[in-house]
Amino acid sequence: MVKVGIIGGAGYTAGELLRILIWHPKVNIAFVQSASHDGYPITDVHKDLLGDTDLKFGKADYSKVDVIFICSGHGKTKLFLDQNNLPNGLKIVDLSTDYRPKNNGNGFVYGLPELNKESIETANRIANPGCFATCIELGLLPLAAEKQLSEEIHVNAITGSTGAGQNPMVTSHFSWKNNNVAVYKAFTHQHLSEINESVLQLQPDYSKEINFIPVRGNFSRGIMATIYTDCKWSLEEAKEKYDLYYSEHPFVSISNTIPDVKQVVNTNKCVLYFEKHGSKLMIISVIDNLLKGASGQAVQNMNLMLGLNEKEGLGLKPIGF
Repeated sequence: MVKVGIIGGAGYTAGELLRILIWHPKVNIAFVQSASHDGYPITDVHKDLLGDTDLKFGKADYSKVDVIFICSGHGKTKLFLDQNNLPNGLKIVDLSTDYRPKNNGNGFVYGLPELNKESIETANRIANPGCFATCIELGLLPLAAEKQLSEEIHVNAITGSTGAGQNPMVTSHFSWKNNNVAVYKAFTHQHLSEINESVLQLQPDYSKEINFIPVRGNFSRGIMATIYTDCKWSLEEAKEKYDLYYSEHPFVSISNTIPDVKQVVNTNKCVLYFEKHGSKLMIISVIDNLLKGASGQAVQNMNLMLGLNEKEGLGLKPIGF
């Protein structure tokens, strides 16, 4: 059995990790660390796990685990690595932004399996991608792989409130969120840098802008990205190329009908859909921001690092309508 530990165990991504790992057939959870809840039952925070686990938040012992997941806030992983002398060979999956840049200087591999599967399989340290980045990159990778990107890319993407994390903010209060949507960080969102790096990994000569408009939605979880750009392919060619690119990637599916967010909520899936309008190819990409956009992908990466079946423990079912 693989022994795992979780650092920063009180947030949304840690809660989703626990929900997966408690039932993962090859995993034992050795510790769940939270500085603010030490000694308390995990179910005091993650109430949906009541009846599934008797675990308590406790101290981290890195000598007793094979893998740790770091679910602390952005900027805290670098501090954590500076302050802790970790055993050689300990595998790390970091869910923060800290080591996503390719030249991160600390041996982290960018953990998008549909882009870097072979590198992930031999890595000890994984930088788990951002949720918006995952959704948008999966919509663009086959175009970049075939060197088909020639003009600017336009993206409008709406995300649920869990994307902002568990700590309350003015824009996450129910009275603000309910019956409301809002644009934020237009053209400047932090995930743009990793999206650009992933595109350039496959098409190094691409030099146009990726114009990204993020939107806060009035729902809890999920992302829908609508992407369009000039493309010489016909609609049939696009479907064939995307089918081929994702043929060995089990969590990406091509749909012949317009997808919706509920189709992927509570799963590790990405569903893609295409339309051709004149010279423009429109791509709709939907994921669950907490699963394929965070914790589900983190477990997918752990499975690959450890030589397990990529889908192990991720047979999650959609939430009913």
